[in-house]
Order: sequence, then C-alpha cells, then structure tokens
Amino acid sequence: MAGVEDTVDDDSLYVLTAVLLTPAQFPSVLGDDYPAACRALAVEPCAEGYGLVLGQDSDGARWTVVVDDVSLVAVAIASWDCGMDYDLSPGEQSVVAALPGWPLAVAVAAPGVPAPHDPVPEEGDRPPLAPPDPDIWGPAQRRLGADEVALQWAQWRARIDDVEAGTASGRTGKERTPPREIVRRALEEARAYVETAPPPGRVRSSFAPGGARTLRADGPGWSLVARTDDIAFLLLDEEPGEVVPVGRGPELPGLLEALEKVAVHPS
Repeated sequence: MAGVEDTVDDDSLYVLTAVLLTPAQFPSVLGDDYPAACRALAVEPCAEGYGLVLGQDSDGARWTVVVDDVSLVAVAIASWDCGMDYDLSPGEQSVVAALPGWPLAVAVAAPGVPAPHDPVPEEGDRPPLAPPDPDIWGPAQRRLGADEVALQWAQWRARIDDVEAGTASGRTGKERTPPREIVRRALEEARAYVETAPPPGRVRSSFAPGGARTLRADGPGWSLVARTDDIAFLLLDEEPGEVVPVGRGPELPGLLEALEKVAVHPS
C-alpha cells in the first residue's frame, strides 16, 4: 500500500483515511452493533477487531481494505488526529479482505489518479460499498446523526435549558411535545440491555470531560447519546431529522449508570 507521500503504481493503494472496526469503536453507519457491522463487510466479528483502510488504486477506483493489524491503524489515526504525518502501509499478510467502494463519505481524493469511482464489477462481485443517501432518513442516517450529536455535544446541549430538557425541539428549532410513547419504548429497550447483555458494541462508552462518560446505544429504530452526568438525546426512525432531548428526571441517572456498566470501553 502507498502512503500519502508515495507514488501510486499498478499494485498500490493510495491511502486516504482509515477507521477502526472493533467492539468499542466502529462506523455505526454499518450497523447497530459490532457483529452487524462485520456482517456488512462479510468478515468474522473477532474480538480483536480490524482496521479499515480507505483509498484509491492507480485507476482511481475506491477500495476498502480490511486488515487485522489493528494497532498499526490505531497509531496512524492517532497521528493524523494530532496533525502528524504517518505512512499507513499494512503488510499484505495483514489483509483480510479488499472490498469495492467506501462505506463512508470521503472528502479528499488521491492526486495524480482519476477521480474516485467504483471499480468495474466482475461477475460474482458484491455491490460496491457506499455511504447512505443523505436525502433520505433511515437507520443508517439515524445512527450517523447520533454520532454527530456525540461529537458536537456542547453545541446540542447549549440548545437545551435545564428546565426545558425533555420538551424542547430537535433540529427544526420549533418547540413541540416529543413523541412520548416512542421515547418510552426506546428507553425500555435500552433498560433491557442491563438485564440481558446485548451484542458487543450495542452500548459503547467513551471519554467525556469532568470524569463523566459519553454513552452511545442503539436499538431497533432508535439511537441514544448521553452523558452520564447529564441528559440524553434520542434519534428515532419514526421522527425523521429530529433530535429529542430526554430530561434527567428521577430515572435517567440510574439507567445511564447501569448502561455504563454493560458498555464496551476502548482498550
């Protein structure tokens, strides 16, 4: 594989970006949990996980390469996040699968090769991976929206006054009463994860300021984002484009504490 400073030749992949595929951290666009994400890529959900390397070949075709050298990919991502150069070049022996297309939208392209495009399919090839259509609303878009709320928590939280938490609106900015029956059902399903362990990655925990944790949980038709010391937000298949706040109240703190105990944590 060719790194960002390397010359692309006929046997190279020009690496544009990479993401982790582990029980604690995976592109949620692929599924509600880690096994579902692995099924979307036709790989076994091994405990150690994988790295996904997204790039273009010398013809400009999009490829997603699944590698089992998770540590190498993690180091590359950490370096890039710090603004450092890192030549991500996994060895051929670490390649588990090479899949046409990209599951995520990538805003950059390799210089000196044709524009990004899906490779010409051969008989028996699987359809190319592709990011979800942003103009429709469904499970993938709902999960991506929850990811965005988690990343931009401070901005979303700033929209909600403590007194209004649970009654304020989502993206539209209009005040309305949220669909309480749907919210109640989603919270009950999340509570069920405490009694019966869900598939790995269905509930994930990550760092948050002040010693708190950010929780991400998904279920059939819903996605939850919460801070263990604050409120929660729900995104619902039945409420396209809406981000519904859930006030802290008397029950949410206990639910979040219990979910934190069953969540998968980054190693």
